[in-house]
Parts: sequence; C-alpha cells; structure tokens
Amino acid sequence: MRTAVHSESLILALANVLLASLLFQTAGGAAERSSANLSPGYSVRWTLDMADTNKIGVEVTGLGAAMIQELQRSDWNLAQWQQVLAVYADQGDLIADIGLPPMTGAYRVASNLLRFDPQFTLEPGVNYRAILHPDRLPGLRGKGGGPVTAVFKAPSRQMNPTTVVSHVYPSADVLPENLLKFYLHFSAPMSRGHIYDYVRLRDEAGKEVEIPFLEIDEELWNPAMTRLTLFIDPGRIKRGVQPLEEVGPALQDGKRYTLVIDQAWKDGAGSPLKEAFQKSFKVGPPDRDPPDPARWQVQAPKSDTRAPLTITFSEPMDRALAERVIRVMRDSGEAVEGKAGLENQERRWNFVPSSPWQRGSYRIVVQSTIEDLAGNNIGKPFEVDEFERVERRRTNSIVNLSFEVR
Repeated sequence: MRTAVHSESLILALANVLLASLLFQTAGGAAERSSANLSPGYSVRWTLDMADTNKIGVEVTGLGAAMIQELQRSDWNLAQWQQVLAVYADQGDLIADIGLPPMTGAYRVASNLLRFDPQFTLEPGVNYRAILHPDRLPGLRGKGGGPVTAVFKAPSRQMNPTTVVSHVYPSADVLPENLLKFYLHFSAPMSRGHIYDYVRLRDEAGKEVEIPFLEIDEELWNPAMTRLTLFIDPGRIKRGVQPLEEVGPALQDGKRYTLVIDQAWKDGAGSPLKEAFQKSFKVGPPDRDPPDPARWQVQAPKSDTRAPLTITFSEPMDRALAERVIRVMRDSGEAVEGKAGLENQERRWNFVPSSPWQRGSYRIVVQSTIEDLAGNNIGKPFEVDEFERVERRRTNSIVNLSFEVR
C-alpha cells in the first residue's frame, strides 16, 4: 500500500513540475529572444524554487564566473539590487505603470546564477515584468548591453467563492441621522486595497449618495482581515463644517437607505464574494446626547449559577467598543473571567462568567470612551469642539456600576 501511495505522489509531483514548465515556457522564450537581440550572454527567466514549488521567482544566467564572484562579494542594499534587476507588477494602465516602484523581495547569488524571490505571493491573473540592466553590473557601467526583459502572467485560480458578509453592525433597523460608522464582518479574511470601489450607499430612489464615507488610505481592518470599520465622513455629520453646508448630510432623518456590498470584492484567496449583501434601514433624528449610565438597567445574577449579568442600555451602543471597554470586578479588585457579548440590536450587554457566581459585592467598570452609534462618549458629545466653547467635564476615565450577587 505504501508503494502505491508513493508512486501516486511521485506522478502528481512530476505532473506539477511539467505544468509549471509549460507555464514558464512563453515567458522564458521571450527573455531568451530579448537577450539574443540585446545581450547574447544573458538570460532572464521566471522559474519555480524547487525547494518550495509554491514560490515563483526570477533567475538570471550567463553572468560568468567572475561576475558571479563579484556579486557574491557585494554588500548591496535592496535599492542597489533593484538598479540591476527590477521586477514590476503591471497595473494595466500605462500612466500608472510609469511611476510604479519595483517589487520588494530577496536577492541571492548561487554558483551560476542570480535569483530574485518576491516578498509576497504573485496575484492570480496579473502580468509581471522582470528587467535586467546589464550595463549596471559591477565593472560594466555603460557597456553591458541593453535591458533584458521577461514577462510572466500568474495563472488565474479556479474560482469557487465561499466568503460571505456574515454581519453588518449596527444591526438596528433605525439608525440616527448622525451615525458615525459601520462594521463589516466577513466569514474569511479579505484582500486589502480599493475597498471604496465595493461599498455603496443608496437612497430610497436607488440613487447613490455622493462620497458618504471617509475615504482614507489606511484601511481599518482587524488583524485577521475579517472586520472592516467604515466611517461616515465626519464632515457630513458635524454642524457648521464645510462638507455638511455644501453637500448636505449623508443620511437624512425620515428617509430610507440601503448599504450595498458588491459581490466583486475579493477575499484573501483572490475569489469574489459568494454573493452581494444589502442592509436596508430607516434614518431617525440625530443623537447629540452622551450615553448616560444612570439610565442603564443592571440585572444581577444569582449566586452558584453561571447565569448572565446583563446591562440594558438606554440606546444601542457601538458593538466593538462595548465588547472591549466593559469589565466585571469583585469589590476586592479581582477581575471576573468570562465572555461578554451584545444582543437585541446592541441594546443589551451580557456577561457569562467562566465559573459560578459567588455571593458578594461586585462592580461593572465602564471606560468613558464607550460610544453610542453617533460617536458620543460618556460626558462628551461627538460634536463638542473648541468653537462651541463647551467645557468638557470628565473627572474620571471610568464609571463604576455596583451590584450584589445573592
């Protein structure tokens, strides 16, 4: 049985190598013809790293023993290597390609060749160019011949979309006119870049709202790339600022809107979403009042049980922050371990302890940075700024809510 399995694995490995050879034939042929016309001694080709067949790199051969030794002795930085051998990912736009920087990666010199391995995996379906400048090699300044180019197109993956939009928060059906942000949750890691091409906000007539989101270069993903924070442009929220005065609010009280997420958005594996996603909601009046813990209702659990401790808020709260900035402590200062979550459209926080409750006094510690859906903090409305001359009175950075377990 082991012999049969071994033979099957060997056949599969040979088939993969043959397929890779066919994939590189066109690019390699282009490189050799280029070198024959410009620099007969040099060849540039795209090839597999046989130690890791998932890694595709660029190899330069025909440099000669003396040049190989010179390169092995060199102590170049990345920019110096890129002067000699540079690799680019084509964007399909001539103007964009002109100013495109070379790809980063690792250069190494073997006994008879120079090899470049990209830092990141090549993107499926993208064209890549490797350019050797022989006239920039040591000792050949201005006399090493013209550039030698090899082009390679990374094979497109077979698409089998499985990633979906799992949740969008806030989950409420009525949101304030001055809503600050959405959280988009995905079932698998997503790709970074051009996120605003895939998210739309449409009014009840189906017309797209003009630039409703704060479009920033630094995309606000969680480390797992499964949650994106999408801010409404604050300039479309705060009164008295130019965007709100000129364009108007992104959301208007009394109207209905739909947040649309395009199916073409690619996940981390390069596949589009399994399906598009829509969240429809109605807009209510703006919320300019800070959260007031005095209006929250705390439901204490019974001792010797793992029943949940709950806080019913007076309004929906920001989900991500509420899960992070609320803790449970014994009066002795010992933290109570457990799992917290939100439900009832982010109106109720619940906490289930890891072990049964013991009789005694406890307190819920809430950081004042907790936010409602409009970005108001405890003791600080979102719109407060120096022009309104409102004194910010936050004597403590935390609020304590006491309760007894009996």
